Amino acid sequence: MTTATPQHTETQLPPLISRDILFGNPERTSPSLSPDGKFLAYIAPDDKNVLQVWLRTVGQEDDRQLTADKKRGIRAFFWTYNPDQLIYAQDSDGDENWHLYLVNIQSNIVRDLTPFQGVRAQVVDLDHNFPEELLVGMNLNNPQVFDVYHINLKTGAVEFYTENPGNIVSWTADSQLQIRAATATTPDGGYDLLYRETPDQAWDTLRHWGPDEEGGAVYFSNDGKTLYIVGNHDANAERLIAFDLATRTETVIAEDPQYDVGGILAHPTTRKLEAVSFYKDKQEWRILDSDLEADFAAIQAIRPGEFGIRRILTDEKWLVSFVDDDGPVSYYVYDRPSKTNTFLFTNKPKLEGLQLAPMEPISFTTRDGLTIHGYLTKPVGVSTPVPTVMLVHGGPWARDVWGYDSEAQWLANRGYAVLQLNFRGSTGYGKAFVNAANREWAGKMHDDLIDGVNWLIENNIGQPDKIAIMGGSYGGYATLVGLTFTPDVFACGVDIVGPSNLITLMQSIPPYWEPIRANFYHRVGNLETEAEFLKSRSPLFFVDQIQKPLLIGQGANDPRVKQAESEQIVEAMKQAKKPVEYALYTDEGHGFARSENRLHFYAIAEEFLAKYLGGRFEPINEISGHSGVVQSYS
Repeated sequence: MTTATPQHTETQLPPLISRDILFGNPERTSPSLSPDGKFLAYIAPDDKNVLQVWLRTVGQEDDRQLTADKKRGIRAFFWTYNPDQLIYAQDSDGDENWHLYLVNIQSNIVRDLTPFQGVRAQVVDLDHNFPEELLVGMNLNNPQVFDVYHINLKTGAVEFYTENPGNIVSWTADSQLQIRAATATTPDGGYDLLYRETPDQAWDTLRHWGPDEEGGAVYFSNDGKTLYIVGNHDANAERLIAFDLATRTETVIAEDPQYDVGGILAHPTTRKLEAVSFYKDKQEWRILDSDLEADFAAIQAIRPGEFGIRRILTDEKWLVSFVDDDGPVSYYVYDRPSKTNTFLFTNKPKLEGLQLAPMEPISFTTRDGLTIHGYLTKPVGVSTPVPTVMLVHGGPWARDVWGYDSEAQWLANRGYAVLQLNFRGSTGYGKAFVNAANREWAGKMHDDLIDGVNWLIENNIGQPDKIAIMGGSYGGYATLVGLTFTPDVFACGVDIVGPSNLITLMQSIPPYWEPIRANFYHRVGNLETEAEFLKSRSPLFFVDQIQKPLLIGQGANDPRVKQAESEQIVEAMKQAKKPVEYALYTDEGHGFARSENRLHFYAIAEEFLAKYLGGRFEPINEISGHSGVVQSYS
């Protein structure tokens, strides 16, 4: 075999990067300017390494901690239009029953705006014209259905606002904070676009999308006469469309024949549409308002990388984030009148100056003629072929993108090539590509991954006998499929919160997924009429075919892929005397939010991969504070 020995590889690879740098908490991340531009809030760890919201006055160095989350850490917040208030979301140990907490930045008082046990809250809208008000969706009356509630941010009063007839999955308010549009699921697995002229009128259906189409409302123009929507009716890819509510006519604003419209940039007060993005191999912006051309040119001149923009109300200051494939996220404040910028910070300064691996867009043609796009990350300093990890994204109706990826960098640093494929069913590539995955779980979706393995071998990138498969959620399912349906292909597998049985997965979906059940049946298989078909696509029933070792990670409170999904395949493998390691985290849900648990699981995974692929690993050492319970069977 023409491959470098481990000793030879060791001398050429860059120094080992510690897992703490790769998977530990960021130093500072998610900065956001207050609507008046006077304050900057961001997320950073406290002295106990729990992520909190911090605040500084713009132009000063008076940084102080605002919140005091005890354990899980805060991962998302946003400013209200009252400059003294921001809101963060938090659940309990990964149960996804999100509560919204209001923080007063002057008094540091934190108030739970949605203090209802077992209820999930989601923001519907807020508007600068109504700074004391917030519209929130909550499944308070029925766990399956989110009605809209009005919350007064001054008093905390919660009032019922709009009833959900049972099938509405998203709401759209106008500039007067009135709910006037909605997207509703239909019995055929499709969607209806609903509209009403005033909140006291009945809903009218503006258009229907079938089960093989996608679409929905985006936002209203300032005068409320135009509703911007996205949809892939009469086209392959989702287009941005202006819907004239008086004439009921549609005008296409932006489209691409192959790629769905992605980001939409509108002015913060006039709501004027200014730019859209399409995510191809990388993000591509299309400017719709020539006033932005000089600003985009000035931003692109700051540094390379993909950029994102957030704006204050006067639009004089933009907070710009830059994503690179081989370094941390960089944040700048861009001053629009002067076209100048000020560097703020990077999210992980310890990544700077390290020998990180570039992420290279790739594509190939599958056995049935589809073009599959993806990303290849090769280890620095060694020549291929090398041991390789097929890293499969979740969803499956999602996609991998270009940029810094902690898992890809970790694996490359350990000596592995990493292939991330947007297999059929991945989103962003138009409806024909998504629909090609219908009823193809463990079928053609898996064939795409195997075609990717063959591509790796044909291009002399991967060593045929040292290719692993790894992923979370759907990627975990794909891992289990890989070891059961194609037992000879992979050297080992790492499954994180992956379902093992499509029947029990569908029987135990969260109640709030009930409105999308028809679409799930259409795309995966019908639980009521096709149990045998679903069984034929479920790895649990093919455990006897497994030949290679498996590592499973699971959160005990996962509401989407329940603990039983992992436990039943672990039990079946144990009975069949197949090698399996199982790590259960008692305070996690669908993935590992706490850095202690991430560090613990990736330490186990690193040693596991080294054992079967021959790469490098950092010893596990003592990791305090994790909740992992590990069992091993062989």
